[in-house]
Amino acid sequence: MYRIKDREFEIEEIKREEPLDHVTDHVAVRPEIVNAKVYKLRSGFVKHSVYITLGYITQGGRNRPIEIFINSKDLTKNAEYAVLTRLISAIFRKSNNPVFILEELSSIHDPNGGYHKNGKYIHSFYSEIADVIEQFFKEIGCMEQPEEATLAPEVKEALDSASPDTNIKYQICPECGQRSVKMENGCLTCINPECGYSKCDK
Repeated sequence: MYRIKDREFEIEEIKREEPLDHVTDHVAVRPEIVNAKVYKLRSGFVKHSVYITLGYITQGGRNRPIEIFINSKDLTKNAEYAVLTRLISAIFRKSNNPVFILEELSSIHDPNGGYHKNGKYIHSFYSEIADVIEQFFKEIGCMEQPEEATLAPEVKEALDSASPDTNIKYQICPECGQRSVKMENGCLTCINPECGYSKCDK
């Protein structure tokens, strides 16, 4: 309680909110020399191959990402790649746990639609960047390997009853995440009865 010129005021103590679990006040400082891994990405969304360089440092006994560089022969994409480089690098240096960026990039959908690659449906170029970063995170040990997904009973039964050469034709379903999509009469159809995903070429 405070009194100012015969008037009493109650001043509520304002407590500083706790920072988000993936943000820290400490910004990693880039040393003169860093370790790095270079990945070549061939994407259906861009004309030329993209080279992604991801740098990391060892801090407190563990590896942490420090920067990213994205390069290509396509000069028309330089501005876009520069923005991605600066923003993602800033997150790497400021964030204590930058794994959240994978979900943010993967949630971006290309308005023109995606395509299937290695049995997986790719939503956008940015989701492909996320896949590369995820691979990098796992290789440097700052992200645990996920447990293998368990197939739904109906999907497992259908795959077990199919011939071996048929099994390899099934793709990952973009809706339920099961390896349960096959091509039938020009349509991609999910055999999982709880899903019902279907997409036909027009």
